[in-house]
Amino acid sequence: MNKDLTEGNIRGLIWRFTLPLLGSMLFQQLYNIADSLVAGKFIGADALAAVGNSYEITLIYIAFAFGSNMGASVIVSQYFGAGKKKEMKTAITTTFIATAVLAIVLTLLGILLTDILLETINTPPELMAMSAEYLDIYIYGVVFLFFYNIATGIFTAMGDSRTPFLFLAFSSTANIGLDILSVTAFGMGVDGVAWATFICQGVSSILAVLALIKRLKSIGEADEKAQFFSFHILKSIIRIAIPSILQQSFISVGNILIQSVVNSFGASVMAGYAAAIKLNNMVITSVTTMGNGISSFGAQNYGAGKIDRVIKGHKEGLLLAGSFSMLATLLFVCFGRYILLLFMNSDATESINEGIRFLYIVSPFYIVVMTKVITDAVLRATGDMTPFMISTFSDLILRVILAFVFSSFLGSVGIWLSWPIGWTAGTIISLSFYKSGHWKKVRLK
Repeated sequence: MNKDLTEGNIRGLIWRFTLPLLGSMLFQQLYNIADSLVAGKFIGADALAAVGNSYEITLIYIAFAFGSNMGASVIVSQYFGAGKKKEMKTAITTTFIATAVLAIVLTLLGILLTDILLETINTPPELMAMSAEYLDIYIYGVVFLFFYNIATGIFTAMGDSRTPFLFLAFSSTANIGLDILSVTAFGMGVDGVAWATFICQGVSSILAVLALIKRLKSIGEADEKAQFFSFHILKSIIRIAIPSILQQSFISVGNILIQSVVNSFGASVMAGYAAAIKLNNMVITSVTTMGNGISSFGAQNYGAGKIDRVIKGHKEGLLLAGSFSMLATLLFVCFGRYILLLFMNSDATESINEGIRFLYIVSPFYIVVMTKVITDAVLRATGDMTPFMISTFSDLILRVILAFVFSSFLGSVGIWLSWPIGWTAGTIISLSFYKSGHWKKVRLK
């Protein structure tokens, strides 16, 4: 059900609202983790490396889907918080139309550029066929990725984090089963893993959109019938979406550049990195999802003019995400080797050791990047996108440059060291902008 986040106990609201979002993202991450796990365990190390290699390119599509989600959810949250039902409905239909066009364009571009993208990141010849096979099938399902993210983002904007969780719990569990079935029973390879993801993400997307349509019909009509499309509202959505898309896209491009450095060290390092980065991304994406919850909370309260609740929401978000980050660090430092064995067989010693080195270096700094993500969420909720962009680009550019420089004399360890340094720089910048208080004066038009 829809939830007004502008009233009630802040801590209770945020925890009850955000925890289902976290659960949703954990299940969402099972899609990619299941692909890697099944590929590594049932097909082999090369298959794991190929899926991990392709994953860095799929992050570009995820970046566009995430940015579109943010543009829609922030505007819808503000209209919902302000009680403007007509504008809220127009924002939703406008978003779906624009998203359909964007998804089609990106699908066509992806189909044409698959081989070029894989060559750009120095994909080893022996992995090219499997990587291309996985990536092509993934691209066919981009439209499902977009519509699922938009639908769940709108549910979240209206204060409902439970519905997206239920969809994902079902579909991601089914994806694991289909992954294993396609490889073991049907004798398929990487293509079977990719088709399982395609089918399950398609089902969850369709169900989410149908549920959203039903929800919108249950919301009482405004005094004046809502427009089906509005260029004015689209402009407001784009104002939030483009910086979010650029942020995530540049992160994806940066990750692709880093992947190209990783690839230069061979298949064993690639496999270790593929497993470890999935675990790392699961944590970062989970924290980002908490940030999305804080963003929706902040946007509703900002739309209602309740700045004090926005500030308190930031503090509660830091507490929630900080607790999760410290737990993840403890888990990876103490049990990282055993977790990596879920992806690889015990005889892949070199790959396992490489993954352990990555986790030992990066995971202690989750508390740092968590602070940046939650602070960025508040800035984004109020429409203050410039500092949000500056902190992210500073982090990314520094990480990419240091990965190239450090790897030249420290080997693969030099690549892993670039993460904590970049995160620290970005966090300092983000906190500086938040403390300045400029975001309190920003108004969406």
